[in-house]
Amino acid sequence: MDALRLRPSLLPVRPGAARPRDHFLPPCCSIQRNGEGRICFSSQRTQGPTLHHHQKFFEWKSSYCRISHRSLNTSVNASGQQLQSEPETHDSTTIWRAISSSLDAFYRFSRPHTVIGTALSIVSVSLLAVQSLSDISPLFLTGLLEAVVAALFMNIYIVGLNQLFDIEIDKVNKPTLPLASGEYTLATGVAIVSVFAAMSFGLGWAVGSQPLFWALFISFVLGTAYSINLPYLRWKRFAVVAALCILAVRAVIVQLAFFLHIQTFVFRRPAVFSRPLLFATGFMTFFSVVIALFKDIPDIEGDRIFGIRSFSVRLGQKKVFWICVGLLEMAYSVAILMGATSSCLWSKTATIAGHSILAAILWSCARSVDLTSKAAITSFYMFIWKLFYAEYLLIPLVR
Repeated sequence: MDALRLRPSLLPVRPGAARPRDHFLPPCCSIQRNGEGRICFSSQRTQGPTLHHHQKFFEWKSSYCRISHRSLNTSVNASGQQLQSEPETHDSTTIWRAISSSLDAFYRFSRPHTVIGTALSIVSVSLLAVQSLSDISPLFLTGLLEAVVAALFMNIYIVGLNQLFDIEIDKVNKPTLPLASGEYTLATGVAIVSVFAAMSFGLGWAVGSQPLFWALFISFVLGTAYSINLPYLRWKRFAVVAALCILAVRAVIVQLAFFLHIQTFVFRRPAVFSRPLLFATGFMTFFSVVIALFKDIPDIEGDRIFGIRSFSVRLGQKKVFWICVGLLEMAYSVAILMGATSSCLWSKTATIAGHSILAAILWSCARSVDLTSKAAITSFYMFIWKLFYAEYLLIPLVR
């Protein structure tokens, strides 16, 4: 019966009787697939409602499959792009971290407190050569910039060379420095100090100023003799000689040579050692001795191990600490007297008030330092550098 039902055309039909309804597929129906994969129906006779519904169903299904396939491809492509963007983001983050790490290592290698001190001192002393506002011209600013840049290059050479020969000591005293921590190899350190020494001398030679070039050359000689481990050198092993090296650079060369660079080379005026210049030289003599003595107080442990006979090793931390405080208070007292003898009212007021305030702050901070704590002593040493910066802000006001 099922077979007969599937083939309704085999059933006898009485003449004049109506043909039975096609409940299933029509007798002459073919399913073909064209080149685009669409399903088509063909029939040799008129098709009923059932065939129409089946045709609609297959067309809908075919369209749905194409849309779903397109959506799937779009999702895959979008996922692929997202997966490709993740490595790019990772690469850019890695590059930025590498650059940031390199800059941080160089920042620590350059000993920024000395860089700031060098720049401020040269600017301050150069202003002593200014006699009127008309002197602050592009010519003056160019000469000042040349001096500062050349001196900073030499500063990085000196502090870098000291680290090259103090790697083992710094592993005890200053383990965060790049050479001591292993961030820089020995070859990297040698390359940096060589390049900066060459750039310093190159700029000094190109400028053509004799005071500037001699300042760079003497700083190079003393900085090298202070650190390099050769016979009759490495003067930092001897407390008095080490202090004299720092004093010669910070107190004498910086004050006189850079003043003469502006006075004689930039302004083309005769060399005159004015009252403010002599004051600056004398005051910074005290300050340079204090820095030379105090810098060894936090480093006493490593210096003792490696045979560096600093004053802190020989006399003890506490005694050297109070000697440094006393020398600075003495220097501030001289500065106050210097201000009191000035004939310029605004200079007198600024000099007396400024140095009185700094002396009071120094005494108050010194009394609160825990001399048994290396961190506290190191923090106070950085505070002394801030007093050093403040003094160079006051020196141009001395008249």
